[in-house]
Amino acid sequence: IPYNIDWIFPKLRRPSRLWHIASTGVIGLVGFFSKIVIVWLNKTRVHNIEVLENLLENRPKGTPLLTVSNHHSCFDDPGMWGLLKLRNVCNHNVIRWSMAAHDICFTNKYHSLFFMYGKCIPVVRGAGVYQPAIDLCIEKLKLGHWVHVFPEGKVNMTKEDLRFKWGVGRIIYETPILPVIIPIWHIGMETVLPNEPPYYLGWARN
Repeated sequence: IPYNIDWIFPKLRRPSRLWHIASTGVIGLVGFFSKIVIVWLNKTRVHNIEVLENLLENRPKGTPLLTVSNHHSCFDDPGMWGLLKLRNVCNHNVIRWSMAAHDICFTNKYHSLFFMYGKCIPVVRGAGVYQPAIDLCIEKLKLGHWVHVFPEGKVNMTKEDLRFKWGVGRIIYETPILPVIIPIWHIGMETVLPNEPPYYLGWARN
C-alpha cells in the first residue's frame, strides 16, 4: 500500500514557522554536502552558470523562474545546485522547488519530512497532469518562486530521446506570468552516483 501523502500538500502550501526552521537546516546541510561532492571531490566544467546566478539574485520580485533539465542520476538534484554559490545553494528562500517521485522519496513519515523540508513536492507518476503536485508547482511560480522540473519524468539510464511529460506544458501555460525558462543540460552525473549497485558516491570524476 503506497504511503499516504495527502497531509504533505497543506504543509507545503502554507509553510509554518517550524517548517521554515527545519527547511533552513535541511537545505543548508544538503547544499553544503552537494558543494563538497560536486566541486571539491570531483572535477566539473560549467558554462553560463552566471545566467542562473543572476536570475536567482537579481530578477524582479514576483518573477517566476522555471528550470528544466535532463535526468541521468538520482544525484542530479541536489548535485547540479552544488555548482551555485554557497549563499544560493544553502539558502532555503532561494533554492528551487522540485517534484520528487512519491514512491521513491515519500515512502514513510521520516523520508517524507526530509524531502518536504528539502522543498520537494511529491508527484505520482502516471496520475496525469491534473494532480496536486502540478497544481502546487503552478502556485509556487505564481508567487515568483523558482521551480525545477525533469520533463523526462524519470532517470533516463539509457540516455535515449524520451517524450517530455505533458505536466511541464500545463505548468508553463497556467502560470499567469510567463516564467523565465532556463534549460540545463548536464553529463557525467551518473559517474558520481551510479544507477546500479553498489550505490557509492564517486570522487575524482570529470
